[in-house]
Parts: sequence; structure tokens; C-alpha cells
Amino acid sequence: MEWALELNRLTKRFGDKVAVDGLDLRLPPGAFLGLLGRNGAGKSTTLKMVTGLLQPTEGSIRVLGLDLGADPIAVKRQIGVMPEDMALLEFLSGPQYLRFVGRMYGLDDATADARRLELFSKLDLDPPAGALVSDYSYGMKKKLSLCAALIHAPRMLFLDEPFEGIDAVTSRTIKEILAGLQTRGVTLILTSHIMEVVERLCPLIAILDEGRLKGFGSLEDLREGAGAEDLESLFVDLVGGAQKGELSWL
Repeated sequence: MEWALELNRLTKRFGDKVAVDGLDLRLPPGAFLGLLGRNGAGKSTTLKMVTGLLQPTEGSIRVLGLDLGADPIAVKRQIGVMPEDMALLEFLSGPQYLRFVGRMYGLDDATADARRLELFSKLDLDPPAGALVSDYSYGMKKKLSLCAALIHAPRMLFLDEPFEGIDAVTSRTIKEILAGLQTRGVTLILTSHIMEVVERLCPLIAILDEGRLKGFGSLEDLREGAGAEDLESLFVDLVGGAQKGELSWL
């Protein structure tokens, strides 16, 4: 099988800190993976490496059958990325930014503009004419970041906390878009701290803790193996460290 994503002994160190530690992971085409972990578990670092934003210290990455280290441009042409920090060009307007992104992916302006109009309509994104991205609310910026990840019709999509700051109506629309993409064979990787979202959307789950893979497989298999009732219980059982919620003065 030609894997959509293949990580072999993927490792990232920052000085003495090991953020990702010998990660092995393989995803088939069309998979929808929910990547979970506590803050600092290595999720965002892993996504930055597999999308070419960070160089690994050790190990190899293959995306859509291509070696990311040997041919990063060919990989980046075929993936969409919605990073946690969004990394938008804030002194452009939203339409200008998406036209720029479209050009980067080889789209002509007419195609980019038509897709932008459809995306804005779907996501209920209606900024004032001429408003700069810097003036957008946090939720509007999240929607614009998703537009930029989708505009070129990627074969693989990476979403880091896509529902953070998004209203309930647009969240439902995004879930429907993602379900449609998976039906058409797009490979999806999503990180979120909202367990209910991952449980509902993602047939495959990977749980990281201290940069290591603590669990990987279908939710049903992982739950049965751990004897957990739901994803939150499974997650807490695997990573440990849960503390009682009481405070001494309350």
C-alpha cells in the first residue's frame, strides 16, 4: 500500500527538550485521524514537521507517496494546512489574501475569486469591504485560515484546533465540509482538545504524550482494549496525571 502519511522514527529536539520522540505512524488514503494530547505533548510540533514548517532532528516523513525532505514543494502543492497560529498576512484584505494564496498554488485570479466567494458564503464570512485581516475578529481569522487551506482543493488537510473560537452554526458547516472531503478520499488530520468533536468526527485516534505515541487505532478498538466508556476516559487513562478539582480555599 502507498500510505497517505508515513512517519518513521520521527524525532524533534529543542536543545535538551525532546518534543517528539521516535514517532512511527502510517495512515491510508482517505483516513480521518484525530490527534490528541495534553498541552506540550508534541501535537503541534508533529504537524509542523509533517507540513514542512519544521525540520525533524531525526527520522523520515513521506506524504502522499513523496519524501518530504527530498521534494518539499511537490508535497506542499498537494496539502492544505490550518495552523494553530494561523500565520495570516494581516495587512491585506481577506479577498486579497486568498487571491495571493490562490496564486501561490497556481490558480488564476478568476478561479481563486470564485472559490473565495463560495467559501465566504459557506462559512458565513462577510467582512466589511476593504477591511484588513488585522481588523478581523478571532473567529473571522479562523474562518479565513480554513479558506486558505481549502482553496486549492488539497489531497490532504491538516487542521490544528479548527473549532476554537468558531460559533456553533459555522462549526456544523465545517463538520459537513470535512465529512464531504473524506467521502471524496481526502486524508484529514485534526487536533482538538474538544473530545466530543474528535469522538464524533474521527474514525481513527492517535494519542501523544511526552512526544510518544500512547495509543493508535479506531475509537472502538482503543476503548475496548482499555475498558473505557468514552474517549475522555480513555485519554485520561492513557496519559494519566488527572488531579482532583477541589481547591483548598473553596
